[in-house]
Amino acid sequence: MCEFLVVQPTRVPEHVAALRMRIKSLLGTRRLMAPCSCSEQIRRLSQQVAVMRKEMKNLRQHLESAVRAHRKHMASLQSELEACRQGKHEMKKTAEKDPQRGAEFSLEKGHIQTVPIGYISSCFSKKNGTPRQPAVCMSSRAALQIQPSVFNNPDHALAGLEHYSHVWLIFLFHKNGHMSYKAKVKPPRLNGQKVGVYSTRSPHRPNAIGLSLAKLESITGDTLHLSGVDLIAGTPVLDIKPYIPDYDSPSAQTNMNVQYEPTEDAGDSETEAEPEGDSSSELDPKMRFSASGGLSEHSGSVFSEVLAEVRDYLQQGALCVETLADRRPSEPEPESQRASRLCYGADSYSSVAAWIRNPPVAELSVRFTPTAEEELREFQPPGSTDAGRPKFQFLKGPDEAAAAVRGILSADPRSVYRRTRCSDRLFYFSLDTADVTCWFGDGFAEVLRVRPVQTQECLS
Repeated sequence: MCEFLVVQPTRVPEHVAALRMRIKSLLGTRRLMAPCSCSEQIRRLSQQVAVMRKEMKNLRQHLESAVRAHRKHMASLQSELEACRQGKHEMKKTAEKDPQRGAEFSLEKGHIQTVPIGYISSCFSKKNGTPRQPAVCMSSRAALQIQPSVFNNPDHALAGLEHYSHVWLIFLFHKNGHMSYKAKVKPPRLNGQKVGVYSTRSPHRPNAIGLSLAKLESITGDTLHLSGVDLIAGTPVLDIKPYIPDYDSPSAQTNMNVQYEPTEDAGDSETEAEPEGDSSSELDPKMRFSASGGLSEHSGSVFSEVLAEVRDYLQQGALCVETLADRRPSEPEPESQRASRLCYGADSYSSVAAWIRNPPVAELSVRFTPTAEEELREFQPPGSTDAGRPKFQFLKGPDEAAAAVRGILSADPRSVYRRTRCSDRLFYFSLDTADVTCWFGDGFAEVLRVRPVQTQECLS
């Protein structure tokens, strides 16, 4: 059509006529086309445009609400930041005037700040299969390195700790997943029964702080090497305290001077059963009676140690005779029998809930399949130079790993739901650099496979 615009002035009428004819022909061609298809397309396009307009309107509304929420959130953050700055400024002023008063001011106002002194490197990389108590798996191993950001010389903070055999670790339950907690919980050993959260060691607490007793194997520089741990790799540790039986054990906090109160028949019995000669002279001087009628302090401690050894020996014998079929949940002991029962060692100084020592969940027997035993023997100690075979990072060898697996599975690490309601009896967990596959039967757990963990870190 543009060719009709470039014309000579003398031929304008002819071109106008030709243009009119061309327009008429085009209009005629349009009339011959199906008018319904064009109107249908226009209708569909109109519907699409209307839908797009609604979508754009909804997007605008969402965007505006998001902007408002963002502004509100930023305003709250700014206010909190300003309050924090003001609080720090006041604390700084107080600390400059009186450093001791500055610390008291912070604690009195509830400004409690905790900084992890280090993070656990453990043979347990996941929650699944990690022991719930340190005594469950004494073969487990871990390491704790003191952060250089806490002390300029971390090894100086550990000076003197090598004289202790065990240490308390105060840590955070960083794998809780959520910060919710309830007043009553269901410990796995109670098999679904509820008790108060403060009568258990549940990780779901108002303050997710844990306490664990670990054996101190050695100290190298700023690193503690531990065993008998129940902590996951990466657990933040808040503090370390030495375990001192004289202070931490109730049995050591009592008076060791055993006093003997004579009865009415005591004098008669002594006169009738008088020994031949002076028996006190034949005894060790440390075991002689004091002039006050009781044992000396040292003799009392020796006497208590002897009783504790006898009690441990009797308990070991009872455990050897006891079978799984005989284990039943014990009924609460009547007060009359409890008062008349003779107690030794820690039992005479402390008491625990009955379900701790006699839980409804019985201890399981653990066995390995030949395949699992063969695969476990392929693992090498940490210092091995054989690149073709897998090696442990913490455990010292297959025997220690087998003992750790038995300790974990004998305590039944499954949750109450998996134990009572889940039909799948297979169970998977990681131990050091090994992935363990097992299944649970009635009263036993069987290890099926022990394979190396397939990660880049382990392969390197």
